[in-house]
Amino acid sequence: MITMAETKAPAARPLSPHLQIYRPMLTMMMSIAHRITGFGLYFGTLLLAWWVISASGPNGYARFEAFAGSWIGRLILFGYTWALIHHMLGGIRHLIWDSGRGLGPIERERLAAANLIGSIAITLILWAIGLLAMGGSQ
Repeated sequence: MITMAETKAPAARPLSPHLQIYRPMLTMMMSIAHRITGFGLYFGTLLLAWWVISASGPNGYARFEAFAGSWIGRLILFGYTWALIHHMLGGIRHLIWDSGRGLGPIERERLAAANLIGSIAITLILWAIGLLAMGGSQ
């Protein structure tokens, strides 16, 4: 019979890869941002629901309009717009990868950069058009 004292010490097992081993890459950061924007879109959809529900009466809509026109409301709506565009472009990036294209190291980084730059540019363009259509920032 073997006692506990006679058993061999377990062999040194390799540690699972973690963030201290991997060098942060743009694709890694965009993957994290994709998850965060997906989470943010969940709460942003509550804003859309509030907007739709507020259309049932003038008082409710006036409250929504007051919130959406405030600086914090516009900041949240701007963030929601960016999250929506960023998440959509991330989905397109994944669709490209699913087709077997863009999987090389250089292509992955370029697609991730295009996702980030494109989401910022499209958001700014949409807001500029929207503000111009409303007659300025008011």
